[in-house]
Amino acid sequence: SGSVADAAPDNWVDKWAPVSTQPYLRLMRADRPIGTWLLFWPGAWAITLAAPQIGKYVLYPEILYLIGLFLVGAFVMRGAGCVWNDYTDREIDAQVARTASRPIPSGQVSGSSALIFLGVLLLIGFLILIQLSWAAIGLGVASLALIAIYPFAKRFTWWPQVFLGLAINWGALMGWAAVTGSLSAAPLFLYLAGVCWTLGYDTIYAHQDKEDDALIGVKSTALRLGANTKTWLWGFYGLTLVFLALAGAFAGIGWVYFAGLFMGGFHLMRQVRDTDLDRPEECLAAFKSNRDFGIIILACLFAGTPGTSL
Repeated sequence: SGSVADAAPDNWVDKWAPVSTQPYLRLMRADRPIGTWLLFWPGAWAITLAAPQIGKYVLYPEILYLIGLFLVGAFVMRGAGCVWNDYTDREIDAQVARTASRPIPSGQVSGSSALIFLGVLLLIGFLILIQLSWAAIGLGVASLALIAIYPFAKRFTWWPQVFLGLAINWGALMGWAAVTGSLSAAPLFLYLAGVCWTLGYDTIYAHQDKEDDALIGVKSTALRLGANTKTWLWGFYGLTLVFLALAGAFAGIGWVYFAGLFMGGFHLMRQVRDTDLDRPEECLAAFKSNRDFGIIILACLFAGTPGTSL
């Protein structure tokens, strides 16, 4: 059928997309939207947090327009990142049970076709990028270096999740710059929060493949931390909440935001406490639940933005 092993069996690509487009939609992970959400949330957080800095509110049309651009951009650039990742990992993916059915190793899409498709996605991403401020455009161009490096990180470091965190949370900087035209302490702390968050959820995700990765010789935090993973997860997620609080404090957000962070903390606590890292299905479910964490934080920011001081 061409379906990918770790995609939901009733996903919209397999059910509704034209057959000729399905391999390319699978290649860009359109059948698995969680990555788009994880790329989108830091930018949406930053835009919502930055709006009061210029006397706006998240429901202003220009702010909603920015959020819409970032959502479309997240879909496109997440797709581009996945195409690049799968192209560089095509030989590795063929040796891992969970990834062997992906379009390139399974033969649905050739390497040259994947690169052409990558070029199309990058062009669309560029057309979205040039609608932002000059500061955000510069940051967007700079992010390409992190995107290019990430797929190779697992070959030379036990901490490839750091590189993923640096790349996937870049929207925290871009979102703030798109609204204000500059950077400050608040988006930097928001960015650090996202990096620590990614270290947590992607370490959980990596536990799905730890046996195959060990046999192949690929590195990950799941293998590096081993039996101590949950101790480290407490630290990663604890720092996430600390940096989120600092971001709000430096932005002068209202107290409701800080109260709401307890909800986010409870959600992360349940991930660490309840997930059996030796059961791949539980790791995947915990990973996907981070979409809800993103919603919680955005709701807290939305509730806190009417206030301009602590």
